[in-house]
Amino acid sequence: MKTIAITGATGQLGRLVVEKLKQKGTPAQLVALVRSPQKAADLGVEAREADYDKPETLSPALQGIDTLLLISGSEVGKRAKQHQNVIDAAQNAGVKWIVYTSLLHADTSSLTLAEEHLATEAALENSGIPYTLLRNGWYHENYTGSFGGALAGGAFIGSAGEGKISSAARADYADAAVAVLTSEGHEGKVYELAGDDAYTLQDLAAEISRQTGKDIPYKNLPGAEYAAALTGFGLPEGLAQSIAGWDVSASQDDLFDDSRQLSTLIGHPTTPVSAAVTAALQGMS
Repeated sequence: MKTIAITGATGQLGRLVVEKLKQKGTPAQLVALVRSPQKAADLGVEAREADYDKPETLSPALQGIDTLLLISGSEVGKRAKQHQNVIDAAQNAGVKWIVYTSLLHADTSSLTLAEEHLATEAALENSGIPYTLLRNGWYHENYTGSFGGALAGGAFIGSAGEGKISSAARADYADAAVAVLTSEGHEGKVYELAGDDAYTLQDLAAEISRQTGKDIPYKNLPGAEYAAALTGFGLPEGLAQSIAGWDVSASQDDLFDDSRQLSTLIGHPTTPVSAAVTAALQGMS
């Protein structure tokens, strides 16, 4: 039986992928690669310790694995080295195929996140292992988490201007990973994955206003002012500057894509942002 391993399996995307693979009844043994196997007990699959920062855990964890879903790490600034550790271990263990969650248009994006993703893509190319790139666009959830502050403050703030954002639900990207992992013909492919419909942050604020019955305008700020506001809300300065910078990149349409490769791959339309707004507001009530 084929073995499929999922890194970061206790993370938000990883959990969804594992659950969807189980629901699909995939004829493969699933292995969760996690820092703390005890935290993966509820997944109902084999869990192995695999710490991106501890190469000595990675080669043993990858023994006997045919296919590896390498979900990009969450520690920005450390990911290129961490991912290299995983790829090196995959070579040593004889992994036959790696599917990697990269960034939408990583090769042309001005997002600061792109650099580490490009480094990982280059490492995969140099590894000699067949691979597939899932260049994931923005998640709806990247914005829904700030709805509480917008409602409390009476405005939705950002620095994305009139930039078009083609986000999709995290579950849509999980569906894409499952579709690739469980079918043939994806080796060597690069998928630019994004939502079917694009919107501006002004459109998003208007949708929040429509669903709440409150007037929540979008207030566009220069990047430095937005970063300062986020710092004022209690975010660490580095993270605040990063978030503001990503919004500035969004203003240049770096989060826009209209190829509909995601909905084609998963076989159904992507989740509308209006549905994400509804779910987020219900979760706050």
